[in-house]
Amino acid sequence: MSRPSVSVIIPTYQHARTIARCLDSVLAQTLPADEVIVVNDGSTDGVHAALHPYDGRIVLIDQENQGSNPARNRGFAASRGDRVVFCDADVIMRPDMLERLSAALDADAKAGYAYCGFRFGWKRFPSFAFDGSLLKRMNYIHTTAMIRREAFPGFDVAIRRFQDWDLWLTMLARGWHGTFVGEELFRVMIASKSRIGSQWRPSALYQVPWNLLRWRPLSVEKYEAARAVIARKHGLPAAAEPLSVPRVL
Repeated sequence: MSRPSVSVIIPTYQHARTIARCLDSVLAQTLPADEVIVVNDGSTDGVHAALHPYDGRIVLIDQENQGSNPARNRGFAASRGDRVVFCDADVIMRPDMLERLSAALDADAKAGYAYCGFRFGWKRFPSFAFDGSLLKRMNYIHTTAMIRREAFPGFDVAIRRFQDWDLWLTMLARGWHGTFVGEELFRVMIASKSRIGSQWRPSALYQVPWNLLRWRPLSVEKYEAARAVIARKHGLPAAAEPLSVPRVL
């Protein structure tokens, strides 16, 4: 029996500084991806020059700037893999990442996706074994995971923040769970300030009683507003633990 095919989809916006290192790590996998699709979401930073050395090894899709979720969905529509990985363009994969995640899906036929721990710069995010109740309280799963094609519901283009949390909650509501590989299989570079990438704020920032201080940082305001959108959509409690996974805020 042939192994399930794997597509790696990389949305990029202003990632000319990081995309080459990301692609080098993807193309050096012990389990080679069957296709690597880069969706350029209207970058203006010379990303085409950075991608030129990879001609013939990747599929490049150019589109006007629409945001990360439309870019990811565009890549999925063009893909053919039985399993897909949405890899942020500031991610560097460990050489055995695809192999380890694919093996985890092989071992759990009912899991919709496999995920792992990772590093964000110097900061470690070891994640947790899958727990649906915990997922409703906080997100501990990065967008860069391996998803079965038949389980993927598409990214909601109306969601502009916490897109990964929204995806996992949608899949949970449809009966899919994740399977956890308890290793750090990738790291996130912090050089880029793109809108399709990752930023991290310490959890203590969200635990300060800002309402008593009559002022709060803009990042906290954005966090609370974005979490309220997810809470309304998925029927979550009005307050929850700070999200543990880096994200754009």
